Amino acid sequence: MQLVGMLDSPYVRRAAISLRLLGLAFEHRPVSVFSTFEQFRAINPVVKAPTLVCDDGTVLMDSTLIIDYAEAVAGRSLMPAEVVPLQRALRITGLALAACEKTVQIVYEHNLRPAEKLHQPWLDRVQGQLAAAYSALEQDAAAMPLPDDEAALTQASVSTAVAWSFTQLMLPEVIAPSSFPLLAAYAARAESLPVFLASPQV
Repeated sequence: MQLVGMLDSPYVRRAAISLRLLGLAFEHRPVSVFSTFEQFRAINPVVKAPTLVCDDGTVLMDSTLIIDYAEAVAGRSLMPAEVVPLQRALRITGLALAACEKTVQIVYEHNLRPAEKLHQPWLDRVQGQLAAAYSALEQDAAAMPLPDDEAALTQASVSTAVAWSFTQLMLPEVIAPSSFPLLAAYAARAESLPVFLASPQV
């Protein structure tokens, strides 16, 4: 399998870490949707990161769908099997993915739109959504200890740490670690684990 995309994308990174946790061998191809657009389009005409090229040549996209496929191949899931823990893990994962999405929207608004066309009410709304996602995650972090054994990591753990690190990389002035100390400590511990170190975002 080949995982295509840059690890500074939280979606590529959560897929890479998940594949490693599932014990699946893959080649990482760091192709950018920006600087190497044509090269990416030759692999996937939709130019969406992450892209997974399966062993039979089938091209999959979207990190959640790629992880679903990887779990089927591995024969195990990074999500809890029981309903109540699953519900909680899905909520946390959803919040983390929302934080990724809102961070991307803010970055694109500043980096891709001309300054004179920035729409501050839209930015204020998205920043409010981003802060709300992290506020909810901060509350959940108190009851979400990081496992000492990385083999016990769940998708909620992976997505939370990846999302936090991404936002801190891109928007440290918007989401201050001092306002979310539990999340900051949680992500710092996760980033010290070998499976995270094997897929660095920078």
